[in-house]
Amino acid sequence: MSKLFTPLKLRSVEFKNRIFVSPMCQYSSDDGMPNDWHLVHLGSRAVGGAAMVMVEATAISPEGRISPGDTGMWSDAHAAAFTRITQFISGQDCVPAIQLAHAGRKASTDAPWRGGQALLEAQGGWLPIAPSPLAFSQASTVPREMTPTDIDHLINQFVDAANRCLEAGFQALELHMAHGYLLHTFLSPLANLRTDRYGGGLANRMRLPLQVAAAVRETWPDHLPLFVRLSCTDWVAGGWDLAQSIDLSRKLKATGVDLIDCSSAGMVPDAKIPVGAGFQVPFAAAIRNQAEIATGSVGLITHAVQAEQIVGTGQADAVLLAREMLRDPYWPLHAARILGQDGPWPRQYERAKPG
Repeated sequence: MSKLFTPLKLRSVEFKNRIFVSPMCQYSSDDGMPNDWHLVHLGSRAVGGAAMVMVEATAISPEGRISPGDTGMWSDAHAAAFTRITQFISGQDCVPAIQLAHAGRKASTDAPWRGGQALLEAQGGWLPIAPSPLAFSQASTVPREMTPTDIDHLINQFVDAANRCLEAGFQALELHMAHGYLLHTFLSPLANLRTDRYGGGLANRMRLPLQVAAAVRETWPDHLPLFVRLSCTDWVAGGWDLAQSIDLSRKLKATGVDLIDCSSAGMVPDAKIPVGAGFQVPFAAAIRNQAEIATGSVGLITHAVQAEQIVGTGQADAVLLAREMLRDPYWPLHAARILGQDGPWPRQYERAKPG
């Protein structure tokens, strides 16, 4: 039996296999509202056999968006708009999941196909916030340093958004602490120069991410799993690294987090990243072994045998596919055939199932 196609149970939720669709920004919303594009984009991956489909980085507030086209969860209307999407995904024997995020200093940018440049207020942009007034790059807007009141408000925004995710029908929730967005910038000494209780040593830099995780875990039902996406290293000397990620993962586990989604980078624009097939798998393996928590591996996982090897050898509990799922929404169905598994196809498509 292929390990990739065995179920994975986290709390009361059983995932039918170990193949998850990673959150991928679509930059296609109006005022944070999901629309027909999101229904078809996410729904087709559920039809394609994945065990979990995760919605893109979804902002907890308007100013938390990466771009004006990001999805949001800052009002009850947003939760209602997601309901038909979660119902469709669930109807395909697939777990609907969502990633909650705040973009921090990388907020207020244009869509990548329009250049991704920083947007001025006159262009529909806004002033980003961050732990310290340090811009992501020379072309980026210098953010406003967050006050203690801002920090308290941020925690409440995450909690409110998590409650709306439940109302919308999501069965798994991920907190975005990676890729240079707000919670990652609190973790990394490259972006956090604060001198109060949220900056300086490791314990202080971890304080806000841990407070967010604890507050969300308290409101997110006990029977539903909570994930965290980490950039396990900044790929820069003196930045956030794997050892600190392992320490944080142990503490996240103690707060009730169930799985660490192991990515990397995004803190600075000029990091030297050794990109290659499965280059982030060792992070998932190290955190799984040393923090004793379930992990997911992401990044240039493209082949069925490769994915099978990752979960079959215990390097991760699941794989999260992004670009490969854009190229082939039915990758799980095709992977099952390659690995000799006779997985179910949608009834509507059975006439095309290979013999």
